Amino acid sequence: MKLVKSYYWVLCLLVIAGLEGCNLPSPSERTPTISVSEAYQTVEARLTQAIKLTSAASAAPPPATSGPATTSPVTAAITSTEPLLTRTESSPSSTPEAMCDQAAPGVPIDVTIPDDTKMQPGESFTKVWRLQNIGTCLWTSDYALVWFSGEKLGAQQSVPLNGKVDPGQIVEISVDMVAPMETGTYQSNWKLRNTNGLLFGIGPGGVSAFWVRIVVVEAPTTTISPTPPATITPTVTPTVMVQVSGAISLQPDDRLDLDTGQVNPGSGEDLAYLASNGNHVLEPIGIAAMAVFGNTQPTLEDCQTISLNADPLNLEGNLVAGMYICYRTNQALPGWVQISGFEADTGALNLEILTWAIP
Repeated sequence: MKLVKSYYWVLCLLVIAGLEGCNLPSPSERTPTISVSEAYQTVEARLTQAIKLTSAASAAPPPATSGPATTSPVTAAITSTEPLLTRTESSPSSTPEAMCDQAAPGVPIDVTIPDDTKMQPGESFTKVWRLQNIGTCLWTSDYALVWFSGEKLGAQQSVPLNGKVDPGQIVEISVDMVAPMETGTYQSNWKLRNTNGLLFGIGPGGVSAFWVRIVVVEAPTTTISPTPPATITPTVTPTVMVQVSGAISLQPDDRLDLDTGQVNPGSGEDLAYLASNGNHVLEPIGIAAMAVFGNTQPTLEDCQTISLNADPLNLEGNLVAGMYICYRTNQALPGWVQISGFEADTGALNLEILTWAIP
């Protein structure tokens, strides 16, 4: 209502100003001015607009207060349209726990039968993988090596582990296989299975399988070479076969038959593992002989041409893990042995051997 009264006072002042204009100089001496009626109409229009605004602003009832109002009706009618802000606490992200069952390839993972090893049709062999338990769970005999995909190669569907494998420990797992009768390249993929029947392998997340890959080649054939005069001489191309191969673990004073791979058979022994005064040696037995070859795997020709002797080999002074030694057995068969590891707490010596069978 104060705003309405203000507009009435403005109207009165304009009317008085118009009446006084009658005493001003003649029209020829002053500039044109608006008439009283025009001024009245302008003020009336603005007054009407102010009344409408005042009515709209006071339409909402004023809030109840215990004392006199301190704001104008227009100001009291304005309410905030901004949304209320609600603070939410973000939950801390949880750190994922380490996986229970994880495996990593050993060095090397292929203890026997490297990739693309040539095989005769129907040839039997033993594949050995070296794996490491890098998970947080203990592997027991309830865990198993299982066929996953590819060619089965005559192997069992699953092979239980021989014993316990603690986290961080390395284990060698083997399975017996047979080469197919048809020539070609064959790959058999395998994984591990835990006690809940879940499969796991190697690589990130344990999703990758490990495998054995062989190449089956044609069996040797007899070649007939005619020589004059009409004399036929059959020529047979000999095939180099493997007599025995695999992983061997020796304790001090153990003896090894390199022709059969047996430890302490009682006869036919070719190699003795001796420990005395902190020294560990490999010593040939009988007519067996050996010589250090180097860090690369020797061929049959390498072990047949290298100079062998019956001198003992001191492991502390001459040999390191991964070293190859050529030998000749008491049955005159050539082969090699690799030092794969030494366990200082038990004195166990881990070896890989391969003896060729010469026709």
